[in-house]
Amino acid sequence: MSKKIDEFRMPAEWEPQKSVWMSWPHNKNDWPGLFENIPNVVGNIIKYLTKHQRIDLLVNNNKNINTIKKYLKEIDCNISNIKFHKLKTDRLWLRDSGPIFLVNKKNRKKSMLNFKFNAWSKYKNFKNDDKINNYISRYLNIESILPRRISSKKIKRVVMEGGAFDNNGSGSILLTRECLLSRKQERNKGFKKIDYENLFSKYLNAKNFIWLNKGIVGDDTHGHIDDIARFVSKNTIMIAAEKNRSDKNYKALKENLKILRKSSDENGKKFKIIKIPMPSPVVIEKTRVPASYLNFFISNKIVLLPVFNVKEDKKVLNIFRKFFTSRKVIAINCSDLIWGFGAIHCMTQQEPKI
Repeated sequence: MSKKIDEFRMPAEWEPQKSVWMSWPHNKNDWPGLFENIPNVVGNIIKYLTKHQRIDLLVNNNKNINTIKKYLKEIDCNISNIKFHKLKTDRLWLRDSGPIFLVNKKNRKKSMLNFKFNAWSKYKNFKNDDKINNYISRYLNIESILPRRISSKKIKRVVMEGGAFDNNGSGSILLTRECLLSRKQERNKGFKKIDYENLFSKYLNAKNFIWLNKGIVGDDTHGHIDDIARFVSKNTIMIAAEKNRSDKNYKALKENLKILRKSSDENGKKFKIIKIPMPSPVVIEKTRVPASYLNFFISNKIVLLPVFNVKEDKKVLNIFRKFFTSRKVIAINCSDLIWGFGAIHCMTQQEPKI
């Protein structure tokens, strides 16, 4: 990095955004049998976001851009707030394949962390997604920092996804052991807890780490944090809770809550904790999918909350509306989208406004 590292920080999601980076869905294999419904869900998300802010939308080719533009106009999107980019991608999930934006606290300049992306150490097709960051840094003309780990033999780029950690913008980070410290779907071979803490300390200026244990059943990322616990202010965390003792998530989520209650923020103060009920199990084609209300997205004027046509939807919507008093909370039906094992947070990546 060309500047002193302690001059940088990653703004929290609720801080002012210049744009939201997204990708248009095209990979039919990610939603077998349900793909035809997915553009409607994504279009709906774009419609609400473009009422208040800009979207940078990655689309596979020019022919698609014209069709998509026509469709988005028809469903009442504010087209003048969308910048279309022709760029090949493998998947929709820009939270994980896209950049992590940093801001220099002194000169107010923006830069980005360009982590290596390998499709959660699970899928083979990720070459296009791993090039997204290079394109974005060139387009925005900002410095692209390649986080590296230095081993005795050679310098290697670090694999990381935006959904694997959550950040309060002032030094605290939420993570899970299951995702980053397990041998299964191991992102960075041989990396230990201290290696990740050193990494986030160096590149994100983080000083306080809250390690929860496990993610939820059905999560093909093997434990992403953005399905189970999220910062909603510097000292407030929403966390997933399961009431049903016989549910597969009950024990793990109870453990996470216990850990969180014992933890504190970067100033040594206890967090305010808001428990968010889990939705009733969502099963598609005999597969339990990772449906969670925690995969929401906070934008400048609105909060987009995934809902799943289950009895808990209404209760959770009320909890969100009670907390987010200065933003409008909008429920988005994600009962088809979740068949791709991700929801709204997974497909959005905010670019901070300076």
